[in-house]
Amino acid sequence: MMNRIYQYFCSLAFACVATSASAAMILPANDTIRVVSDVDYPTTKPASEVTPTEGMLHNVDTQVDGWYMKKYMRVDSTLYTNDIPVFPREVYLDRLRRLPNLIEMPYNEVVQDYIDQYTGRLRRSVSFMLGVQNFYVPLFEEALEAEGVPLELKYLPVVESAFDPMATSRVGAAGLWQFMVPTAKHYGLTVNSLLDERRDPIKSSQAAAKYLKDLYKSFGDWTLAIAAYNCGRNNVLKAIKRAGGARDYWAIYPYLPRETRGYVPAFIAANYVMNYYCDHKIPPMKTIAPAETDTVTVSRNLYLAQVAAACNLDVETVQAMNPQYRAGVVSGNSQPCALRLPVQAIDRFLQLGDSIYHVAPAAEVAERREEVEPAELTAQPNNTMTRQSRRQALAEERRERRERRAAAAAERKKRKSKRARAEEPSEVDIRQGDTLSEIARRNNTTVEKLQKINNLDGSAIRAGKKLRVK
Repeated sequence: MMNRIYQYFCSLAFACVATSASAAMILPANDTIRVVSDVDYPTTKPASEVTPTEGMLHNVDTQVDGWYMKKYMRVDSTLYTNDIPVFPREVYLDRLRRLPNLIEMPYNEVVQDYIDQYTGRLRRSVSFMLGVQNFYVPLFEEALEAEGVPLELKYLPVVESAFDPMATSRVGAAGLWQFMVPTAKHYGLTVNSLLDERRDPIKSSQAAAKYLKDLYKSFGDWTLAIAAYNCGRNNVLKAIKRAGGARDYWAIYPYLPRETRGYVPAFIAANYVMNYYCDHKIPPMKTIAPAETDTVTVSRNLYLAQVAAACNLDVETVQAMNPQYRAGVVSGNSQPCALRLPVQAIDRFLQLGDSIYHVAPAAEVAERREEVEPAELTAQPNNTMTRQSRRQALAEERRERRERRAAAAAERKKRKSKRARAEEPSEVDIRQGDTLSEIARRNNTTVEKLQKINNLDGSAIRAGKKLRVK
């Protein structure tokens, strides 16, 4: 399947004119897409209201320094221009109307602000994504199509990760689709110290398609499903309740978390810019067709450095093709794992067979021991002990244990004796003129207690006698 995907990619010609023209021809101009008017959303709002999502602010330098960029993409600086076109409101509205989308993508000032972000200060990031999308969008479309969900969701990773499989958010979401660990595991992705399938472009796309499908089943509206993908079902349900039960994204907009208020508009803007980038003079970075790849199954732990050495590849290439293996180890001992390699390296891998597991590049593989014997106690420098010295050492160890137990028993006995003495009753002499109340006061007790422990019926006491006080 992946071979077919890459063949498809190799046949793609991402010409600006063709993209813009196709977008214009797919749907006739009509009013099937709802337009959110100024009444639906206020025209006056603070500048801080529109905030780029975390994925939108992904470090472009990190993208440009990535393996795909170095290996298969080229920047043509001559295509860049400082001339940023600005269009009337009606143009944006018409272009959104013409998109062949099932999901509602209305126009309003919030959407416009996010379009301005992508076509303005984020132009370089868009240029990168237009180039790198050739590696990922076919995977997204295949996964979405398999679950029967709208294909325009393929641009959700634009908002989530800027098409970077290694992206990690400040709260720990990871991968192209920015899964949190609990959600990832719920949808069948493995996440542990060695393997993080959130970074696997194929498996994470399949999981994301299933998740989005389930969210749509919960809300019956794609914009609400997209919002819930960002902030969770419960937050959307709370917003619906606060909005009086309205099940419309733009009606519950003010009650959503701040980031989510920008999430759906950013998604609409991403669909816009990925289709109309030419009109905004944003050039895609030039893409060189990558080598075809395929997968092999690994059933034992295998270091990516071993694979690179055995198949005459650089480690960076193997790591870039397998971003899910977070520690550079294919954890085949726990479960069979897929390893992606260039097609020309597959034959070499299969020819080596089990011998590949014994390849150990110097200083690159720290071998993990599967079985180890603990060292024995020794008093000799050469780590050798005679039978007699071993017996003596064991006898000394037993003697020390007996002494520790005896000392502990003595300490327990001492504490018990101290408690017993403290609990013994004490007596005081009754002096001339003493009363029960006076004796009780001096000994921090009560008349009633003195009467009880001394078997007194009244308060009469005699000087010269003794009185129990506890």
